[in-house]
Amino acid sequence: MEVDEIREEREEIIYCRLLGSCRSQKYLTQGVSLRKGDFCIVEGDKGQDAALVSSKPFYADENDEIQSLKKIIRKATDEDLKKIQENKAKEPEILAKAMEKVREKNLQMKIVRIDVAFDNSKIVFYFIADGRIDFRELVKDLAYEFRTRIEMRQIGVRDQARMYSGFGHCGRELCCRSFLEEFEPVTIKMAKAQNLTLNPSKLSGVCGRLMCCLMYEYSTYREINRNLPKYGKKVRTRDGQVGKVRKINTMTKKILIELEDNTFITVDADDVTPEKP
Repeated sequence: MEVDEIREEREEIIYCRLLGSCRSQKYLTQGVSLRKGDFCIVEGDKGQDAALVSSKPFYADENDEIQSLKKIIRKATDEDLKKIQENKAKEPEILAKAMEKVREKNLQMKIVRIDVAFDNSKIVFYFIADGRIDFRELVKDLAYEFRTRIEMRQIGVRDQARMYSGFGHCGRELCCRSFLEEFEPVTIKMAKAQNLTLNPSKLSGVCGRLMCCLMYEYSTYREINRNLPKYGKKVRTRDGQVGKVRKINTMTKKILIELEDNTFITVDADDVTPEKP
């Protein structure tokens, strides 16, 4: 019996990062051959945008909503690259004029970056502010000045650090700039679970917030800590000594115990049991 071979047609997808953005998005390749690091021209909301390829092509699966994805138009040509550079060269002058308008209107905001769309259909202004800003009049003035559509986007200090880039305490490029796509909540509880010194200067990143890397090993520490005695709890060692837990090394599973005679010993966590009150 002959079995017909059915070849499932699947769309090819690739991640690209708009030049005016810090996040990658999925795009349909439409057969355009691209490699990570290539520049390309993609469909925008109202026109065309330039983007940087940030992944290898891959096939869509059942979870990908193909109909909602924008498409790759072409790999950037020499002419496209020249236009990208020309737009980039305009930004310092545009930023200076925009900041002058902000000062004239006495708006409590700081423009940290601007991006001119590839097809000059819009200019996006990224700013930080402590609260809500009524920038309607500012937008009108900027639209009149530059004769294009203006978008104002308020961002946080973590987004600002991502845009500026830099290096962390580890000496490597900031995680938010190199590979993190989404920010996740980071709490002081994560530092406590890893027995880190609660020193703000050591736990804070260049953005002034808790470092994103605190969450990387948190789940592992939390899982191990579940089976370790808590700080201050009374325990009994295998040889019958009783004392209180004064220090815990999660990774080595060693605990420091203060005995009833005020001396200290270090034992394996597996060698102690909770002492009943």
